[in-house]
Amino acid sequence: QVQLVESGGGLVQAGGSLRLSCAASGRTFRGYTMTWFRQAPAKERVFLAISWSETNAYIADSVKGRFTISRDNAKNTVYLQMNELKPEDTAIYYCAAASRTAGTRADDYNYWGQGTQVTVSS
Repeated sequence: QVQLVESGGGLVQAGGSLRLSCAASGRTFRGYTMTWFRQAPAKERVFLAISWSETNAYIADSVKGRFTISRDNAKNTVYLQMNELKPEDTAIYYCAAASRTAGTRADDYNYWGQGTQVTVSS
């Protein structure tokens, strides 16, 4: 079992930045695919960024240039750095983990955090 705990959400003005963290339990974090999704009210969960290793990651085109994903295997933590935030970035942000190579679909993931709220005011 893997437990994921997100932190770092909050209220920020448009143009501001936040860094989300997702701490994972377990001793096999290194081999996990770690991914960030978000879900706005009445909308589907949307893929944002994926990390397969400390040097292999991919960012969705919709947030590329503003968001970056990184991970620290020694700390069992994955991060989402969000810059130039916009009101449309307001959502609950979820961290997800898969114990194998996974892709960008939410169905690929069997472990989820509780989510952290990000609110961007105009």
